[in-house]
Amino acid sequence: MLKTLARSIREYTLAAFLSPVCMIGEVYMEVRIPRIISTIVDMGIQPGNMTVVWQQGLLLILTALCSLIFGVGSAVFASYAATGFSRNLRHDMFHRVQTFDFGNIDKISTASIVTRLTSDVANIQMCFQMLIRMAVRCPMMVILASINVFQLSPRLALVYLVSLPLLATALLVLIRLVHPIFTRVFKTYDKLNNVVQENVHGMRVVKSFVREDREEEKFKTISGTIYKDFIKAERIMAFNNPFMQLAVYGSIIAISYIGATMIVQSGNTTFTTGNLTSMFTYTTQILSGLMMLSMVFVMLTMSRAPMERCCEILKEEPQLCNPENPVTEVKNGDVDFENVSFRYAKTADKNALDSVSVHIASGQTVGILGGTGSSKTTFVQLIPRLYDVLEGAVRVGGVDVREYDIKALRDQVAMVLQKNVLFSGTIKDNLRWGNPDATDEEMEHACRLACAHDFIMGFPNGYDTHIEQGGSNVSGGQKQRLCIARALLKKPKILILDDSTSAVDTHTDAMIRKAFAEEIPGTTKLIIAQRVASVQDADLILVLDGGKIVAQGTHETLLETSEIYREVYQSQVKGGEE
Repeated sequence: MLKTLARSIREYTLAAFLSPVCMIGEVYMEVRIPRIISTIVDMGIQPGNMTVVWQQGLLLILTALCSLIFGVGSAVFASYAATGFSRNLRHDMFHRVQTFDFGNIDKISTASIVTRLTSDVANIQMCFQMLIRMAVRCPMMVILASINVFQLSPRLALVYLVSLPLLATALLVLIRLVHPIFTRVFKTYDKLNNVVQENVHGMRVVKSFVREDREEEKFKTISGTIYKDFIKAERIMAFNNPFMQLAVYGSIIAISYIGATMIVQSGNTTFTTGNLTSMFTYTTQILSGLMMLSMVFVMLTMSRAPMERCCEILKEEPQLCNPENPVTEVKNGDVDFENVSFRYAKTADKNALDSVSVHIASGQTVGILGGTGSSKTTFVQLIPRLYDVLEGAVRVGGVDVREYDIKALRDQVAMVLQKNVLFSGTIKDNLRWGNPDATDEEMEHACRLACAHDFIMGFPNGYDTHIEQGGSNVSGGQKQRLCIARALLKKPKILILDDSTSAVDTHTDAMIRKAFAEEIPGTTKLIIAQRVASVQDADLILVLDGGKIVAQGTHETLLETSEIYREVYQSQVKGGEE
């Protein structure tokens, strides 16, 4: 896990190295200070030698100044390295997410990905900064101070050998108790993020149904769960400080008693007052170092779950990948389903598509009808290889889609998904998602085909009108037509409209279909629709039910042969007449 995360340090490796180096320098200088103080007491103050006091006092000031410089340098390098590391980690995770297919997104969930890219990375950044400073400072302080303690008095050093195992045992017990709680907390953060996203995204629905109280209660419940878990963890970790304080003051009392006895017995010769003063300072340094080390372990415990979650993103392999020698050219818009079966999860009890076979010739207009849950969207998502089939094969241009270079295939298949998405920026910015090099004339032509040009010109800034995130400042029908125009700019061999004209009136729908027939006759067009009128002029109509094609043919043929199609048609015709 650490090896995976360490790859994100990259250009900040030097800063990450210099920070602990400076920290070692700071610790070394701090450890020298008690020895200098001991010399001042024994060689200067007690004999009344002011020369020693001035010389050692000046050395003390210089040592403290060097310690300060090293400390500032360590802090600066650590901050630079930690912020750079978090930037790289966030970039690497986001880049990895861009390679994910729908299966990866379904597995991890959108809310969880957002949490990992934000709060989880922030936690790891703090942990990394602490690692390259405190995780170096504390052990070095304990080691160097202990060496000096043993040099001063091996007998007094035994005090630490008693307290250290007790502290280590207590700390390990606390960590084992707390880690499962923090793991649970960060999973709950995913749920909290999901609730916030869902609420903000659906704010208009929430307000129209006056459900603010219910949404607040839902948020309060999940937020309360996080609060309770954190309180429980903090209560457990609160025992850490009393243990440390007990060790610190217990050691000071023991050293005071034993040290004073040694001074009296030796007549201030073998063990001096200055030595005892140094021992007090070293005791504070060692045990405060241990206290800080315990905080490092606590931070590591808290950050372990975020580290695992971020590594999961970095290690997640896309389920769809290019073959060894991919085909890079799509010859035409022929589409063939050959005994295709598919399910979203391997553990699912039932296939979403079951033994589907159909041939669609290049340039044909194909209508797809079916009830909710009949797998219409699943059917078309297999064409640009958004998912891979479980059995059988989907062929485009006579080639199995699994043999294509994914980018080359998707460049020739334009999809207007059921959930239309516009991004923040101008209308031109959104249209150029279809073709980054599109000219103003090409954009206008595509918008005329999609019946979008007139309403665009109705805006004060025309094609330079700013679109808010998600297209919240345009209507549903306008959003659909902009998405259709964006797809047309790709000049694809296959155009898929997944219920993409449901928000426009029947007249506009008919105009769009007429423009398609006249302007892009060579493009294969697959239109999922709820209205029979939207597909009755199609060359081929597919009727799906329960993940199977139960009928196919022209409008006239299906009226005679398909009971499902006939019922849908008659219900819509009667509804229209009424």
